[in-house]
Amino acid sequence: MPLIPDHVHETVDDHLTAIEREHDLAVALAVARGSHAWDAASPDSDYDVGFVFAPTDLRRYAHLEGAPETVVADRGEFEYQGWDVRTFARLLADSNEGAIDLLRSPIRYRLAYDPAGLTAYIERTYNPIDLYHTWRGIATSNYRKYVSHHLVRTDDETFPIIDADGGEYTVETGDGTMAVSADDERFTETQTKPTVKRNLTICRAAMSAYYLKETGERGEHELPALEFKTFLREQAPAVFDADRIDRARELLERKRAGDGDTDIGDAVDREFAHPPKAIDPAVHARDGPDTRRLNGFIDEIIAAVR
Repeated sequence: MPLIPDHVHETVDDHLTAIEREHDLAVALAVARGSHAWDAASPDSDYDVGFVFAPTDLRRYAHLEGAPETVVADRGEFEYQGWDVRTFARLLADSNEGAIDLLRSPIRYRLAYDPAGLTAYIERTYNPIDLYHTWRGIATSNYRKYVSHHLVRTDDETFPIIDADGGEYTVETGDGTMAVSADDERFTETQTKPTVKRNLTICRAAMSAYYLKETGERGEHELPALEFKTFLREQAPAVFDADRIDRARELLERKRAGDGDTDIGDAVDREFAHPPKAIDPAVHARDGPDTRRLNGFIDEIIAAVR
């Protein structure tokens, strides 16, 4: 489990107390998110904190201005994002990756509400196809934005370059490919920075998508461990070859060593970064969490901070 210094726990607790006073709310659960949660933080990494709250006065849910659904606060190297309990439950009902990861985080800063029962229920009932497409979207969008060479048209639309041969580019479009002449003044070739950090984000998301799909086809739909090193050691060998695992482990270790902003080109591969768009709903779709059960968990969360 990733270790967080005591002074960080104390600082987060102080910040949460100030956020409670400022917004008139009570924090039921607060955890680490991002690189600290999946044990990929470097010494320079910021601290991302996710939390679930309820308004101190529940009558605010009926007031015309309403209670806040989200609270975002920036405290230097500490960044906070909170969901009110109703919004959090709605996200869980939709099998939202961020909400599920909040429950699974190994680092807990506040624990007025023990999420063990809710976590176990969500892990049994989430809709795998929703998570698959979330992870696929993270992989493909980050690859498109940060790694792939692309042409930028005068209207700012980008087209990833698949091939460049002499005086012509072959680029990706939303529904296939397109040939663009190198002399076409509407297009400019550019490339964003393909850093260790961006490659690792793509690699982790793509591996999560492939792993969920493969284990689902075996009848399990096993969630990848949130801590990426644990996933690579204990789960990935069932789906990926040693070379793919070693490449992922190298990215992880370089990120942890503080090398996250170094340009390294494409360390993932375009094909791997694009899991299949279509997977069989008959195999991978479920109804998802039951609304009535989630309402019961909402009641428990509110009771924990009343």
